[in-house]
Amino acid sequence: MTPESRALPSLHTLKDLAKRLRARLSAEGEQIGHSKSLELIAAQYGYRDWNTLHAAVGNRPPFNPWILGSRVRGNYLGQPFEGEVLSAQALTAKPGHYRLTFKFDAPVDVVTFESFSAFRQRVTAIVDEGGRTIEKTSNGRPHLELEW
Repeated sequence: MTPESRALPSLHTLKDLAKRLRARLSAEGEQIGHSKSLELIAAQYGYRDWNTLHAAVGNRPPFNPWILGSRVRGNYLGQPFEGEVLSAQALTAKPGHYRLTFKFDAPVDVVTFESFSAFRQRVTAIVDEGGRTIEKTSNGRPHLELEW
């Protein structure tokens, strides 16, 4: 898989991944620096180094939630999805936040319990300019994370 063929998360998400990688390795007794964790994330996405990955993310068009019918992808409650934007509303009380409604191409199972499932295909969430919800799951991930 070439770097160009894989959807990239936001810069904020990539840095968060590096932070979580550092914390996980530290918990297992292996200390790495911030730079090393960024380099490992870049390698995971198929880039030769962090600067190249950063440039690729930085050269993408900014997030534009206003285009109804836009194709989006990301993770909802840890499950990958692809879908479209059905509605968008800027929140005047929270500048930089948007209420978006999505219709997923395929329903997403929002329950991780083995003997029970609950599928959702239409989801409304409030996201920031990074395409992430403020609300987080018990493992610290945002409920919804968009990739573009």
